[in-house]
Amino acid sequence: MCTLTLAWQVFPDSPVVVAANRDEALDRPSEPPARIEDDPAVVAPRDAEAGGTWIGYNEHGLFAGITNRWTDAEPAADRSRGLLVREALRDESAEDAARFVERELDERSYDGFNLVVADATAAVLFEWDGRLRVTQFDPGVHVVVNVGADDSFTVPSFRPEVGEQQAENARRLREALQPEPGESSEAWHDRAASALGNHDYGVCIHGDGFGTRSSSLIAIGEGGASYRFADGPPCETDHVRVESQL
Repeated sequence: MCTLTLAWQVFPDSPVVVAANRDEALDRPSEPPARIEDDPAVVAPRDAEAGGTWIGYNEHGLFAGITNRWTDAEPAADRSRGLLVREALRDESAEDAARFVERELDERSYDGFNLVVADATAAVLFEWDGRLRVTQFDPGVHVVVNVGADDSFTVPSFRPEVGEQQAENARRLREALQPEPGESSEAWHDRAASALGNHDYGVCIHGDGFGTRSSSLIAIGEGGASYRFADGPPCETDHVRVESQL
């Protein structure tokens, strides 16, 4: 997944609201969101190749989502990043998940990633490129892409033009998705869905063998969680309610 937008502690009804696009090789098999674990219950799509996930939430109100991180370092992973997300979702809180991620990075190797864990009380960004950077998000709208988040970007030397463009896309998307006065999380989700499929923002991509494969709209609040999923690029695929809600 290459674009993850988090509205954290913005809407009173839902402290965790997410709109995200996943970019991936078109021939990599995946399964749509479903209940993939039971203790605790976890709702997430599944990477059918490695068994992990790129986005999801659990019955405790914990969200986790990941993007690749472009880095000049040589890949040295011995484990899928999606398994890190799936296992983080076994925790009860963002704080517990954060401690888990830190322990994992001491013990195993992963390719570069940007990982967000969030619940009603905390939202944490992990940026990993062989070195770890941890950021506690303030309340507001945050956009995470392959080169970083918000206004903090690291563009790799091997793809400078694409990296700079991605950073600019993230800035414009974040500006466009600032909450409007009196706006509900559902109305914001509708605007976010439109932006994620609008090619003017550059976050719905179509390439040779690679592109935006799906899009997720998740809201988590005291009344439970909701998930709408587009099983295809959002420029041409509607977001449909996931039936396996918690």
